[in-house]
Amino acid sequence: MPTVSMTVNGKQVSADVAPNTLLVTFIRENLRLTGTHVGCDTSQCGACVVHVDGNSAKSCTMLAVQAEGAEITTIEGLASGGELHPMQKSFQENHGLQCGFCTTGMIMTAVDMVNKQDDMDDASIRKGLEGNICRCTGYQNIVKSVKAAAKEMEG
Repeated sequence: MPTVSMTVNGKQVSADVAPNTLLVTFIRENLRLTGTHVGCDTSQCGACVVHVDGNSAKSCTMLAVQAEGAEITTIEGLASGGELHPMQKSFQENHGLQCGFCTTGMIMTAVDMVNKQDDMDDASIRKGLEGNICRCTGYQNIVKSVKAAAKEMEG
């Protein structure tokens, strides 16, 4: 079995894994970070999104060995010093969630999107979140949450 080493939420981790171990499985089962969800297992829903070297990635279609040496951030790593990240806070304040299953993936995708885009109008937010599926909210409060957080993250 190969050994995989990476930094997850600022902490160096290493473990022996089967070559076919998905990154999402490594995160959830080996590291016990269960905020990253497994939804569809086919890269369709986005519940498994994490940041890999600063870019959002669907961890259900990436092998753990592909993340060798990478810097991984999960939803648990967004908060800092006991304070929620502005995107987490905005989803909470603007009720950008209902059941919460898709929320972690939405937040991780939205943070990456806001960090890379200047234009955060409704259409660009909806387009940026196309790879994430929510079956509960109708997206209106998700878009509202991303817009509010984008303003805070800019300022």
